[in-house]
Amino acid sequence: MSTTPKRAARTAKDSTVMHVLARAGFAASGVIHILIGFIAIAVATGAGGGREADQSGALEQLGNAPGGLFLLWAVAVGLAALGIWLVLDAFLERSFESTGKRAAHIVQNLAKGIAYLALAFTATVFAIGGSTSSAESTSQLGANLMSSPVGVIVVVLIGLVLLGVGGYLVYKGASRGFERDITVPSDPAGHAVRILGVVGYVARGVALGAVGVLFLVAAATHDPDKATGLDGALKAFVGLPFGVAVLIVIGVGWIAYGIYAFFRARFARL
Repeated sequence: MSTTPKRAARTAKDSTVMHVLARAGFAASGVIHILIGFIAIAVATGAGGGREADQSGALEQLGNAPGGLFLLWAVAVGLAALGIWLVLDAFLERSFESTGKRAAHIVQNLAKGIAYLALAFTATVFAIGGSTSSAESTSQLGANLMSSPVGVIVVVLIGLVLLGVGGYLVYKGASRGFERDITVPSDPAGHAVRILGVVGYVARGVALGAVGVLFLVAAATHDPDKATGLDGALKAFVGLPFGVAVLIVIGVGWIAYGIYAFFRARFARL
């Protein structure tokens, strides 16, 4: 990247408009997490109504709400802005003590940026009147991969990566490592932020770890229907001993993370 484009990218990343939109992206993420949490609780109590307990289900529910079209476009714009900011920050942030930490920063922010951009694309699909199923897309991906021996290995690797990321999120929550991402208020609200962050990150980590387990099960049984993403992972808890109670706790945790995301929209370090 030459000096002029790099300077332009840095100016865009540090602009007030980009910061406002990126913070709106955290709020949009909070809305989606809260909706997924409520859907998970509904599934646990038998009131799920066939809804997908994942991003697609949350966006569909958002679109059906009063002013749903406006909300979907607002979510899409916010998530896209946050994704772009993260991608720019991945390569433009320079305050690192070592090359290893810089490499880790690039990988983490680039991955998160791509994830937010993909979610923004899904929100856009719903906003223009289309629909998509994350569960079906994930299952189809598993089927395509497992059509070859190399693909099965890839499915296993995906499962292991998801387990690792899930474990990292649990650790980040339990150790309060998320406080590096946010300026925690010193007033009583700060205590609430810490509790919401701990509960939210741990719940997200458990859910993502469950997705990883399903990928590994799909590879072991050569059954792509097992790899149904977040929706399948959350619904799988219902059939386990004490699974309903666990799913309710996870749902509450996702709602907690959603509320934490609203605080992050205000206090995130950008």
